[in-house]
Amino acid sequence: MTSTEIVELRRVIGQMRHAVSNLRARYGDVAAVQRLANDVERMDIDATELVDLSTPRQREAPQVEREVVVVPDTPYDESLWKDADDEGLGGYRHRT
Repeated sequence: MTSTEIVELRRVIGQMRHAVSNLRARYGDVAAVQRLANDVERMDIDATELVDLSTPRQREAPQVEREVVVVPDTPYDESLWKDADDEGLGGYRHRT
């Protein structure tokens, strides 16, 4: 949308909001007036979304903090595996 179209759309939505306000003053808060007020509000929200879509934005990758984890090449301590079983391999201990 061009800026002229956006200005015109906002002006018309403002006029509609004013007209619904006059209807509410005359008929009260009946269901029909509530629906009209909701419709005007929805149009205002949609117009705002169109404005957001029409403005060009630079897309940037999010900044991610990275942590380097060093894994040593030395063998693990055998006591870490005491009483451990490998699933699917039958384990280290034989049960008799």
